[in-house]
Amino acid sequence: MRRSTERANQSVASVGTVAIVGRPNVGKSALFNRLVGRNIAIVHDQPGITRDRISAPSTRGARPFNVWDTGGIGGAGETELSAQVRHAADAAMRESDLILFMVDGQQGLTPIDEDLARIFRRSRKPLILVINKIDDPKHEDRDLDFAKLGFQNAVSISAAHGRGLADLLETIDRLLPVSTAIAEADIDHPVSLAIVGKPNAGKSSLVNAIVRDERAIVSELPGTTRDAFDIHCERGGKQFLLIDTAGIRARGKHSSSVEVFSVMRAERTIRRADLCVLVVDLTSGLTSQDKKIAGLIQKARKPCLVVLNKWDLVKPRRETKETIRRLTSDMRENLFFLDYAPFLVASARTGENVEMLFHFIGKIEKAARVRIGTGVLNRLLRAAFAANPPPMIGTRRLKLFYAAQSSGEADRAIEPPEFVLFVNDPKLLSETYGRYLEGQIRQAEPYPGLPLLLKCRPRKETNL
Repeated sequence: MRRSTERANQSVASVGTVAIVGRPNVGKSALFNRLVGRNIAIVHDQPGITRDRISAPSTRGARPFNVWDTGGIGGAGETELSAQVRHAADAAMRESDLILFMVDGQQGLTPIDEDLARIFRRSRKPLILVINKIDDPKHEDRDLDFAKLGFQNAVSISAAHGRGLADLLETIDRLLPVSTAIAEADIDHPVSLAIVGKPNAGKSSLVNAIVRDERAIVSELPGTTRDAFDIHCERGGKQFLLIDTAGIRARGKHSSSVEVFSVMRAERTIRRADLCVLVVDLTSGLTSQDKKIAGLIQKARKPCLVVLNKWDLVKPRRETKETIRRLTSDMRENLFFLDYAPFLVASARTGENVEMLFHFIGKIEKAARVRIGTGVLNRLLRAAFAANPPPMIGTRRLKLFYAAQSSGEADRAIEPPEFVLFVNDPKLLSETYGRYLEGQIRQAEPYPGLPLLLKCRPRKETNL
């Protein structure tokens, strides 16, 4: 049910884009989560947590719309990132149809708020002044401090407690232009792609190369992306949802509670995505952390492909094909437990081979629709049992009575093939023998990029 709800939210028609902007720590991410109805943006007392623009659809009001959460403008944080955060917020304002200028009702009007007000007035976009942290009716007189900004539309809310949200949604519906409506078919059932990898592997650069935009902040500073944020894109008339995630580090190397939370978010993103794109840094080679992330993908039984990134930094002048073959072979050997995943050598920085990513995704989608006939499947598995009988476990051995490929879940964009085996005792199927049976099935149908799911059900021999 939860999966179906998420997909329904993703496929809803949008009538415009709303950008939430303001200085750091005024509650933008808390409001974003309220509007979209689920916790996507990380909410934390530390200023500057949101660095990228995060997008998601909102269906809370009379008309659906897309919401942008942006990094805080003009606040504390690494000086290397402040200009990029400002650039991301400026871009969100340019691309939005309505601006939610958010201020802190408890702190009152600040010089940064006044400077931002002048900037927003120049944008000539419809704007709502959102006065946050009015948690109690007795705090409502605090909004008088912001009257000098001169904005006609102002709403007092408490993003933390949901107070005033109905008034805000009503004002958004009134000010949001109708002419920006997007047909539902244009964003119907996008394939969600989780872009995962260790810090600084080039995940955000890959997202930017795909969307041809500097939407995700790219920095040499590890841990720049702290949220898992969604970006819609289109290839060949097909919609995709890119989920850029925080780099996953070893648990002992987390520098803050925010980073720990980011890793948990990335792990959850793997579980909710249709397909995982594991980004590996060729300049550092395959590390133990890469293997751990690959292990998370395998454990979640997710469709996957591996992008060997930063090819531009290791590409030789001669024998490039042989170098690609060798690199791919070495990586496959070390990631043997993801043997079903296609490997793509690419450069997110130069864009080389990035478009091939969607060629591989197309092949995986096509493979997910392949079904093995029941007769063919049973002959194949019986031959496998005869050629290599299952091992004895105690005094018993696994017996196969019948097998069939299940129909899967209709609401998933890419469904791994599932095979149901009716056997004498499911406990008698060992992990090693299960891998053997998977290998035999792949000889008939390779199923590139897809894990094979074997489900055993008990059945008495006398009932056949």
